[in-house]
Amino acid sequence: MIDLRLLREDPDRVRASQRARGEDVELVDSLLAADERRRSSGVRFDELRSEQKGLGKLIGKATGDEKAELLKRASQLAADVKAADAERDAADAETQALLARLGNLVHPDVPVGGEEDFVTLETHGTIRDFAAEGFEPLDHLELGQRLGAIDVERGAKVSGSRFYFLTGVGALLELALVNAAIAQATAAGFTPMLTPALVRPQAMGGTGFLGQAAQDVYHLDKDDLYLVGTSEVALAGYHMDEILDADRLPLRYAGFSPCFRREAGSHGKDTRGIFRVHQFDKVEMFSYVLPEDSAAEHQRLLEWEKQWLTSLELPFRVIDVASGDLGSSAARKFDCEAWIPTQGKYRELTSTSDCTEFQSRRLSIRVREGKQVRPLATLNGTLCAVPRTIVAILENHQQADGSVRVPQVLRPYLGGREILEPVAK
Repeated sequence: MIDLRLLREDPDRVRASQRARGEDVELVDSLLAADERRRSSGVRFDELRSEQKGLGKLIGKATGDEKAELLKRASQLAADVKAADAERDAADAETQALLARLGNLVHPDVPVGGEEDFVTLETHGTIRDFAAEGFEPLDHLELGQRLGAIDVERGAKVSGSRFYFLTGVGALLELALVNAAIAQATAAGFTPMLTPALVRPQAMGGTGFLGQAAQDVYHLDKDDLYLVGTSEVALAGYHMDEILDADRLPLRYAGFSPCFRREAGSHGKDTRGIFRVHQFDKVEMFSYVLPEDSAAEHQRLLEWEKQWLTSLELPFRVIDVASGDLGSSAARKFDCEAWIPTQGKYRELTSTSDCTEFQSRRLSIRVREGKQVRPLATLNGTLCAVPRTIVAILENHQQADGSVRVPQVLRPYLGGREILEPVAK
C-alpha cells in the first residue's frame, strides 16, 4: 500500500498513477473521503474520552443534585464514546479496505499504455537463420518428445491440461538449470532458500496477489492456505512484522519452489507444450533494501538476469513494461524476453519488479536507522522459470538431426554432456 500522507499531500500524482494503470481513478477520492472520516472520528473520540476522564474526577468531588446531574451526563457520555469508537473503527476499516485496492505508484519513466506499449531497451545475441542452415526448426514439444524429455499426454491423463512430466534428460535438464542458477545467485551474494509452497492469507495479500491477480491463485478452502505462484510471496513474508537493522541491508535471497497458477483468461493461448502451465519450478531472486537504493538494486537484478540468459547463449531483448501491465505491487518492471524460433517472436523468460515500499507497508516490514524506524523497499526478479527456459534452450540450440547442443554453463551439471541425443523409439 502507499503512504497515506503522500495521498493527502499529492492526490493528483496518485490519480495520474491510477489512470496510467487503467485502474479506477475515483478510488482516490473515495479513499481521501474515508481517510478524512477516519481522522475526524478519531479526533472526536479523543475529545469525548478526554471529557469523560475529566468528568470522572468531578463526580468524585460532587454531591447532591450536582452529582446526579454529572452522573446523568456521564451516562450519555459513555454512550457517545462507544458510538465514536465504533465510528472510528468503521472509518479505519473502510480506509484500509480502499487503500488495499490502490496500486503502487507508477514510476515516472514507465511507458504509459497496455501490454503492447512496452519500450525495448536492449537486444542481445544473434537470432539463428535456420533457412540458411538448411533445415526447418522443430518446436520444443517435438524436440522434447524425440529426446524423451517431455510427456504432456500422460501429464494430461494424470492431472489435466497444462500439466506435464519431465522425463529422462528433461528431468536432468531441470536439475542442471536449477543448480546452475543457484550457483550464479550464490556467487552474487544471495542466500539460497527452499521456501514453503503454501502460505497464509496475510502473506499472499501482503504481496499484492489477492487483488487483480486473485483469479490466478489456487486457494485451499479447508485450510485457508494459498498455493504460491512464485516464491516471492514466501520470501516477502519471511520478514513480515519485523524491524530490521539498517546495517543488515541489503538482504538478498534466492528462493527455489514449485509455483502454481490457474492461468485464468489464457484459454486458447500457448496450449501446445510446456510454455504456459499450471505448475512449474522457479528460482527467484528477492531483495530487501533501503527505499533510496531500490532503483539501483532494480538495475542489479536486471543485470543478473541478463548474465543468466547470456550464459545460456540465448538471443533476448529487455523491455520496459508499460503501466497497464505492471501488476499492482510494481512501480516499474523490466522483462527479459527470449527469441522462440518456431513462434517467430520474443517471449518472456524473466521479469524483475521494483515494489518500493508497497509490500513492506502491507506486511509491516521496517528498517531501523538509529532512532528512526520506517518501511523498507522490496524487489523481486526471476532468475530461472524452468519450463520456459527449457523451451528456449531446446528451440534455439537444436541441430538438424534433432539433437540439442548443451550450453557450456550447464555441462558441469549434466555430467559433461555436450549434446542431448534423440532416443530410439
